[in-house]
Amino acid sequence: MILVTGGLGFIGSNLVKRLVKENCEVTIIDNLSTGTMDNYVPGTKVIQEDINNINLVKGKFDICFHLAALSRVQPSFTNPSATFDSNVTGTQRVLDYCRKNNIQIIYAGSSSKHHRYTGSPYATTKYLGEQLCKMYRDTYNMVIHIARFYNVYGPGEIVDDDFAAVVGIFRRQKRDKVPLTIVGDGKQTRDFTYIDDIVDGLWRIYINNKSHEDAWELGTNSPISINELASYFNHPIEYIPEQKGNYRSSQRVNSDAIDRLGWKPVDRLKEYILQVS
Repeated sequence: MILVTGGLGFIGSNLVKRLVKENCEVTIIDNLSTGTMDNYVPGTKVIQEDINNINLVKGKFDICFHLAALSRVQPSFTNPSATFDSNVTGTQRVLDYCRKNNIQIIYAGSSSKHHRYTGSPYATTKYLGEQLCKMYRDTYNMVIHIARFYNVYGPGEIVDDDFAAVVGIFRRQKRDKVPLTIVGDGKQTRDFTYIDDIVDGLWRIYINNKSHEDAWELGTNSPISINELASYFNHPIEYIPEQKGNYRSSQRVNSDAIDRLGWKPVDRLKEYILQVS
């Protein structure tokens, strides 16, 4: 059996679809803070509870995909306590639950680790989450994998919420017939990764069960500027002042997942945007 935290969210629900397709028995724990029952996958068990109460989950699980988190930079400035509670305290409780129940873990890390991780509450909490994983792995001899995500987009992404990422924000703004807001000069670059590729990377980490001394980097390695991204929408734009936590570039740092797991990400960003906008 497989446990997925945050399994009703964007990445979690897409992962659950893949797991069900692979005939896995899946239990989800999700407090619906950013997830929704609209993402429910038939045949799975859902426990509507916060990960800080993960000890309420009963069952014998082989592995836990820990995806539950408050996952955006800007909202973390507004409510740092909630971000720490979810991403640090919640992660520690998931780790300890898995320690006590002899469960392997795949943890959703963030490419923000490669930038100034003290630049936002979000980046700090994801960095600390990784450090907790490494501590539990080393101290308690647990099997724990870290997968670092790079700017995930695709079907099911958040569009109408503060936790929408830039592709979702631009989709909403075009739909609502308001200008696309570009932060700063728009020359900052991001490594956008399609959701199906992220899910396939997680699946390959699971089935291969190969150790990595640091983390599996799940990025397409085809960074583009926010200005170029906006051009795909063929819609008026508006530049707004620079924001805290907005780093200049993002690009996958190694090809270990490709070389060792046979992962094959594909750049589908422009094609996807032309389909949905």
